[in-house]
Amino acid sequence: MQYLRSFVALLGFAFAALAQAQARDLPDFTRLVEDHGSAVVNISTTQAVRRANVPQLPNIEDEEVLEFFRRFVPRQPGQPGPGQAPGPGQAPGPGRPESRSLGSGFIISADGYILTNAHVIEGADEITVRFTDKRDFKAKVIGSDKRTDVALIKIEAANLPVVKFGDPARLKVGEWVVAIGSPFGFENTVTAGIVSAKGRSLPAENFVPFIQTDVAINPGNSGGPLFNMRGEVVGVNSQIYSRTGGFMGLSFAIPIDVALDIQKQLREKGRVSRGRIGVVIQEVSKDLATSFGLDRPRGALVNSVEKGSPADKAGIEATDIITKFDGKQVEASGDLPRIVGSTRPGSKVDLEVWRKGGARSLTVVVGELQEERVAARDTPRAQKPVEVAANRLGIVVAELTPKQKEELKLGHGLVVTDVRPESRAEVRRGDVILMVVHKGQYTELKSVEQLNKMLAALDKSAVITLQVRRGEATAFVTVNGLTDKG
Repeated sequence: MQYLRSFVALLGFAFAALAQAQARDLPDFTRLVEDHGSAVVNISTTQAVRRANVPQLPNIEDEEVLEFFRRFVPRQPGQPGPGQAPGPGQAPGPGRPESRSLGSGFIISADGYILTNAHVIEGADEITVRFTDKRDFKAKVIGSDKRTDVALIKIEAANLPVVKFGDPARLKVGEWVVAIGSPFGFENTVTAGIVSAKGRSLPAENFVPFIQTDVAINPGNSGGPLFNMRGEVVGVNSQIYSRTGGFMGLSFAIPIDVALDIQKQLREKGRVSRGRIGVVIQEVSKDLATSFGLDRPRGALVNSVEKGSPADKAGIEATDIITKFDGKQVEASGDLPRIVGSTRPGSKVDLEVWRKGGARSLTVVVGELQEERVAARDTPRAQKPVEVAANRLGIVVAELTPKQKEELKLGHGLVVTDVRPESRAEVRRGDVILMVVHKGQYTELKSVEQLNKMLAALDKSAVITLQVRRGEATAFVTVNGLTDKG
C-alpha cells in the first residue's frame, strides 16, 4: 500500500511538471498587446442616405435595371428600405445619416497617417477614428486602392504611437501571429493563431499574395494589423472565408510590404500605377505541360495577345508559356498579374517564355494598367491628358449624337461621360439625363450649355430632380445640393 501511495504521488508530480513545461512552451501575447495595442484604432464611417425606398419589381429580370429601380423609385409609406428598419409609420428620408461601416486601422506615422482597408472607408462622407483612450478624430482620405483593398487616411494629431513593420517573406507556415481589431465593434480585441499558408491567390484578387491564417477574424477586424511574435506588423487583415458571415478558420491578410508600397504611391501621387503587358492567360495543368513539352506544370499559358500591346511589340505569341518575368519565377498563372502589376510602367524587363519545346528570352517595355477610377477622394485628382470640367452636379455630360438618338429612340437628352468623386448625383457613365425638375419647372435637356447655365443660376443648397434613362428603364433621381465647381 505504501508503495502504491508513493507511485501515485510520483505520478502526480510528473503530471504537474509536464503541465508546467507545456505552459512554459505556450506563447505569451501580453507584452505584445501592451506595447502595440495603443497604435491600433477603431474606424467608423457614416454616409448620408441618398436613395429612396422602392417597391418590389418581380417582372424585371435585368439586374442593373432592377438595381436602378431599387435605388430610385419610391416605396409606399411605411415600407422599409434595403437594410433599414424604420419605426412604425416612418420611412427613412433622403439625407438622413446612417452608420455604414465599422472597421479597424493602425497608425504608421506619428503625425497621423493610418492604414486600413479600402472597403472600410468606401463611399464614406465622414470618417471617425477612435483610440483606446477614447479620443475621437475626424479623418480625411489620402487615397484608396480597390484592387488591393488598401486605403490611407490622415488625422490631425502629433506624437502618436506607431507600429513596427516586419518582413512577410520571413514568415513561416505554422508560426504564431496575432490580430488586434474591432470585431463587431468590440474595440481592441486580441485574437491569435498560426500562419496557415502564404502566397494565396483569391478569385478576382490576383494582385495580392495573401497570407492565410486561422486567427479569428470577424466583421470589424478589417483593416487591422497582423503581428508576428516580435511585435512587428506583417499584414493587414482583409478578408474571411465564411458561409455564415462569421469566422470559420480561414482568414486572409495583405502582406505589409504590398500595403506599404500602395500607401507610398497614394501619399505621393494620390493614385496607384501598375504595369500591364496585354495578355490573356490561363493555368498550366499537368496535361497542358505534357502537351507543350514542359518539364512540369508551371508558368502562365498565353491564350491571346492584345494587338499593339507591350506583349505584342515584344514578340510574345499565343501558346507561349511565360515562366519568368523580371528575374522572378512564374510558378502559377496567378503569379504573373501580381509580378507585372508591381512593375513600374515604362520599365524595360526581360522575360522568359517556353515556346515550341524550348526556352526563349524576350524583352518587354511594360505599359500602364488603366484604373477604373482615381484612387484619391480628398486630394486633387491625377491629371489626365485631356481633363473636361465637371458641372455643378459633379458630372461630365455630352450631347447625344444623331446615331445615339436613333438607337435610343430619343429626341433629346445628355449622356453622362464621367462621374467625379464630389458628385452628389446617383448616376453612372452611360446614363442619359432627359429632364431637370426644379420648383415645379420641367426643363427638357437639349444642350450642355443649357444645363450648365441652369445649374449656374441655382443656389448651392438647391434641391433638383433629374429624369434619368438607363437601358430601357427611366426614373427620377433627386439631388440634394450642388458643388461649388462648374
